[in-house]
Amino acid sequence: MAPRDRKKQPAAINLIAGGTAGLCEALSCHPLDTIKVRMQLATKSADGAKRSGFFRTAMDIVKKESFFGLYKGLGAVITGIVPKMAIRFSSFEAYKGWLANKETGKTSPTGIFFAGLAAGTTEAVLVVNPTDVVKIRLQAQHHSMSDPGDVPKYRNAAHCAYTIVREEGISVLYRGVFLTALRQATNQAVNFTAYTELKEQAARLQPQYTELPAWQHMILGLISGALGPLSNAPIDTIKTRMQREKATSGESAVARVRRISGNLMRKEGFFAFYKGITPRVMRVAPGQAVTFAVYERVSGILEQFPVLSGQQPKVLTSED
Repeated sequence: MAPRDRKKQPAAINLIAGGTAGLCEALSCHPLDTIKVRMQLATKSADGAKRSGFFRTAMDIVKKESFFGLYKGLGAVITGIVPKMAIRFSSFEAYKGWLANKETGKTSPTGIFFAGLAAGTTEAVLVVNPTDVVKIRLQAQHHSMSDPGDVPKYRNAAHCAYTIVREEGISVLYRGVFLTALRQATNQAVNFTAYTELKEQAARLQPQYTELPAWQHMILGLISGALGPLSNAPIDTIKTRMQREKATSGESAVARVRRISGNLMRKEGFFAFYKGITPRVMRVAPGQAVTFAVYERVSGILEQFPVLSGQQPKVLTSED
């Protein structure tokens, strides 16, 4: 069945399927995100030494902070993953329905793009930005998780959020929200558009399938997931630098973006805007592969339950 023709799913299915997909994505791909953040936060040393690459950064984290150092900030991600995915899929379906042709009920590729754009903005403002700030603060800490005596400033996601609000104010959790919204909006616009179009083409070429196999969902998600990071890497790097910093009195968000981007260009060069692009693509692309494959599978299973799908259960009669 083509993606655009698929019936609208109830919010309960979006919540459970999206949350399950997000959890699987976080558990399997979070180390790549930690490596990406460390690479983005790294600055050129005074002697001009070459910055560490992907594998060296990963080995340094494991060597100095143990294997579990790769999972710093995971608590913040898991805390926000269920509402984020629920909002992403639910809002996307809602926006797609509003943009659908009133006569045919189908949504054009342009409509899909704008539905993804709006869904990404919605999830960024409501969930992603606060959890991103907490996650980045945790990931930026250089301490060994295997050494009980090495006590970090932020012990876990909840303690990190509490400390940030107490010391810097709740507004800090929304620092960089414009950049986060821009990143998420472009990500989901490209992601949903590419995935929907690729899935529709795959379904057209394989009429023997009522639903595409899970491995095909993974491949389509992998391709669509790689396109977003390539289009907005500079936004993500500036956002990461901004969210790591403490508040500067009297400096506006626009001035902060200009200062950070200016320093990056002046001190580290143009390619500094693409720091961490390798682990980010390696994180986001497989993450979307897992997300779409799990979401499609779980939602397909949940549709069989009348209490979730909204269908009336069949009443057995004496003739059945």
